[in-house]
Amino acid sequence: MHATYDESIDRFLSIIERIHRDTPVDRLGWFFDHAETVTDRNIDRIAALGGGVAVQHRMAFQGEYFIRRYGAAGAVANKPPIKKLLAAGLPVGAGTDGTRVASYHPWTCLWWMVTGKTVGGTPTTAAADRLSREDALRRMTQGSAWFSGESDVKGTLSPGQLADLAVLSKDLIYVEPDAIRGIESVLTVLGGNVVYGAEEFASLSPDLPPVSPDWSPVKAYGGYDNSVPSPLKHEHTPVMAADGRVWESGCGCSF
Repeated sequence: MHATYDESIDRFLSIIERIHRDTPVDRLGWFFDHAETVTDRNIDRIAALGGGVAVQHRMAFQGEYFIRRYGAAGAVANKPPIKKLLAAGLPVGAGTDGTRVASYHPWTCLWWMVTGKTVGGTPTTAAADRLSREDALRRMTQGSAWFSGESDVKGTLSPGQLADLAVLSKDLIYVEPDAIRGIESVLTVLGGNVVYGAEEFASLSPDLPPVSPDWSPVKAYGGYDNSVPSPLKHEHTPVMAADGRVWESGCGCSF
């Protein structure tokens, strides 16, 4: 999230526009990642060129740093501007950018899109710019299928789509907002085959592959600790951050 991020988008779009004169780039399914600081002008240019934007919940972890760098007054009101992107007709998918922006854990991303808060509790996204639970889930599923060119086979529970689904421990639509982060899959089906089972579905679970990456906290704790506060007794290593504050790292628990 650099001050010149949209300038980079601007330069790239200029290149795409030149290519588009001779080659129909709107058929390529190209897109930008993150796009926290994309301007209205460049949103319109992306739409005109048939591009999309894949968003991740980097602001859930870096919102305080963003405020410190750019100022609190409106600095994080709609970063990234998901509703503006959707209103412009852009394909928008959501994900975690696993092990780079965050862990693979999808529920923190869904929670962030719905509540507009950082994991530290700081409100970042204005209420008018937050997504409903249904829309947030749609960005993670149907929205993201566009980016892999698989909208015809993935993203919805409908005839002709791949039998990929999860049975959840709690109802995403009705739980308290902060409980979204505590949701887990108790049954995961991929291509019609059970690949994970827990609780009443534990007997259906096949032998699981080795944890990847090897350093994941799942290997040490047997799962992603979603409880608030965390009952796990573990320590974080203090790290001096670029903004001058002391952060802690180690397990990725986010608490």
